[in-house]
Amino acid sequence: MQNLAPIALFVYNRPQHTARTVNFLKQNFLASDSRLYIFSDGAKTPKDEAKVSEVRNLIKTIDGFKSVKIIESKTNKGLANSIIEGVTQLNQSYGQVIVFEDDLITSPHTLTYFNEALNRYRDEEKVMHIGAYMYHLKEGDFPESFFYRASSSWGWATWQSAWQYFEPDIDKLLAQFDREKINRFSIEGTMNFWKQMKEFKNGKNNSWAIRWYASVFLKGGLTLNPSQSLVNNIGHDGTGVHSGINDIYNVIINPKPITQFPDEIIENEEAYLAIKHFLANRKGSLWTRIKRYVNEKILH
Repeated sequence: MQNLAPIALFVYNRPQHTARTVNFLKQNFLASDSRLYIFSDGAKTPKDEAKVSEVRNLIKTIDGFKSVKIIESKTNKGLANSIIEGVTQLNQSYGQVIVFEDDLITSPHTLTYFNEALNRYRDEEKVMHIGAYMYHLKEGDFPESFFYRASSSWGWATWQSAWQYFEPDIDKLLAQFDREKINRFSIEGTMNFWKQMKEFKNGKNNSWAIRWYASVFLKGGLTLNPSQSLVNNIGHDGTGVHSGINDIYNVIINPKPITQFPDEIIENEEAYLAIKHFLANRKGSLWTRIKRYVNEKILH
């Protein structure tokens, strides 16, 4: 396959997660032909310095890729600024990029899926984002991949032609929403996307991902997704800066390659309804939620 996209991997202070992420990435069929760029953020506080240093020692030993380039930040930029800068830089150099954080394990076919999708939809202005994660959708006979409105940040890819529409200014984004758009944006109120937008505005989160989804949504863009996830997030163990401990989003990775891609550039309605159903019911019964709360808050 010609014209492979570079991989951007963003790491911080979790050596064990980083090692697992890289080991799974190396097992991808296209790893040895892919360029890997590792963006290592600087320590936020003195107590983070030892772990940041441990991660930096680890990433210096990485091989198994066409090339490995490490970009170390002397200061702490934070995840959002690191990702925005790194994705912008590689998009400007290569016109496309595949993005991972340090807590994602992949299928051996994940890089193949990304590159095939990037090549297939490169000239489709409406396709703005390729995602590798998908919730565990129980009902429905879905195609291997489909289009959907929301973008997932757990393993994704895009082109410079789409990324140029990324709007970091929350006020500019908020100004473009009305009630009907808010409803569609939040998957009819089943997901807290709009709440995340308002929390960003109020300084309660620093999410690049919610601003990217809003940028895609407002442009009328779509995201390509596998019906069975090609990645799993291993960061929900309390070690992440932004993640709690939960298993709602835990998935079994698809062991097979994606061979079918949609020809028609429209949202898959059946998949949309299944995702909406999953989101509406994801937290389970009251008893399930109480048990999860006890497990998260007390047992850890």
